[in-house]
Amino acid sequence: MEYLTVSQTAERSGFSASALRYYEREGLIEATRTSGGQRRFHRQELRRLAFIAAARHVGLTLAEIREALALLPDGRNPTKADWTRISRSWRTRLEDEIAALEKLRDGLDGCIGCGCLSLQRCGFSNPGDVVAPRGPGAVFLPEPLRPDES
Repeated sequence: MEYLTVSQTAERSGFSASALRYYEREGLIEATRTSGGQRRFHRQELRRLAFIAAARHVGLTLAEIREALALLPDGRNPTKADWTRISRSWRTRLEDEIAALEKLRDGLDGCIGCGCLSLQRCGFSNPGDVVAPRGPGAVFLPEPLRPDES
């Protein structure tokens, strides 16, 4: 079977039917319609959905995912070389995030293990909101772990 129903695609991809409809509206995946107007997804859309799942775990935004998918060829299944070319840029991003998580882990270990029992001297606290001029959010967190304000 070349085409899958919404429920088959949801089951195979791990995404909910509403997520599939959303990704279709956003232009990340494509569906055809039956004569009765029901969505059908070509089996190759499962590869795109797997890419979307991986990209979400890496932390790519919807716009970044759209840009990456736009680099894939039309009219043929992407090859390993196509996927490698697109995902190569993730390596630096993942390494930065891993380093930030390690810094966070090591900082929390030090804070928990230091024995000071005083949040006023703790590097992860902000008594009196003295770091407010540095901007919103958790400014002590390593940059890759801070929420994107855009």
